[in-house]
Amino acid sequence: MQAPLFLRELTDKEREALEAGRRSSQGFTVRRSQMLLASAQGQTTTTIAHQIGCNDQTVRNAIHDFHQRGLAALEPKSSRPHTTHEAFDAQGRERLHALLHQTPRTFGKETSIWTLNLAAEVSLTVGIVSRPISGETVRNALAQLGVRWKRAKHWITSPDPEYVRKKKRRDALIRLVAKHPTWALGFQDEVWWSRLAQPDQHRWVDEDDVTRLQEKERSKQDTDPKALACYGLLLRRPEQADQMLLRFVDGRPVSAVTLDFLDACCQRLVAQSVTALVMIWDNASWHKSQIVRTWLRDHNQTVKQTGEGVRILSCLLPSKSPWLNSIEPKWVHGKRNVSEADHVLSADELETRVCAYYGCSREPHLLMPKKVA
Repeated sequence: MQAPLFLRELTDKEREALEAGRRSSQGFTVRRSQMLLASAQGQTTTTIAHQIGCNDQTVRNAIHDFHQRGLAALEPKSSRPHTTHEAFDAQGRERLHALLHQTPRTFGKETSIWTLNLAAEVSLTVGIVSRPISGETVRNALAQLGVRWKRAKHWITSPDPEYVRKKKRRDALIRLVAKHPTWALGFQDEVWWSRLAQPDQHRWVDEDDVTRLQEKERSKQDTDPKALACYGLLLRRPEQADQMLLRFVDGRPVSAVTLDFLDACCQRLVAQSVTALVMIWDNASWHKSQIVRTWLRDHNQTVKQTGEGVRILSCLLPSKSPWLNSIEPKWVHGKRNVSEADHVLSADELETRVCAYYGCSREPHLLMPKKVA
């Protein structure tokens, strides 16, 4: 049988604090204060435990804690465990490091870019960890190896003396679209999808490591073109999700092909009940050529006279200002996601990946006129 245990004599300040603790909003503080005051009145730990509805040892622990820490015993201690178990041991961190030097497609993922959450998911799948973990756990494990996320940065400025005026016109047209539910905002551009060049990529590397991209080489039996030209239009409408319209080209972008693409886009927009397209594009020669400007003028006149079709409001951007064209980052992210570091994609594989990434159906290629070719 344990020896009786009673609280030592309280000071006036301690008694006032215990009395105030009985009215605390913290349940822990209220129970501790009741135990300690009852013990100070000469009640045994067994009696106090019966009154409070707890174990005798709980009351003894409260008294011992008060003797050691004083009034600090009225506040609960941290619930954090004294010992923690890391998700990655030393060998697991090395395996994680090696995992990130492979493409996620090796593990059945439809992307070539690692994210923290994706690395956490695959780490569980391949058995590097034994329980589900978060992306932040992966970040902490890599930080212990001195590995961090690196990327190269590009910095350009527009030399166009009319930059401010042209940008203000672009911004005004964007605000105008928001006021017309049947209008659409379109960012148009052309891009080359290379089968050999490697896009700028992020990767997990050692702090002192230098990442280098090397252009791939195709075999002599490979008859596919080195790169595929593609027209794109990023559509934005009020309260609707972004939409991409893509058309690949057999050849290269020229004025005649541009007209075919614009005509195809208008047909798609008519089916979506769009009455006007504010189209923002750069200063490519096939955008501001005489044949394109004439076609736009005649097209808009026809729409105005017949009341059918989609009117196109063209807005040329300042020279060398890709940051004003919202489709540009779409191209960058697309190239990173469809790229393959291990082998050269065929033209068909590349086009399939591009259309799948942007959620577009594959359509017949636009044809460049023979006399131009």
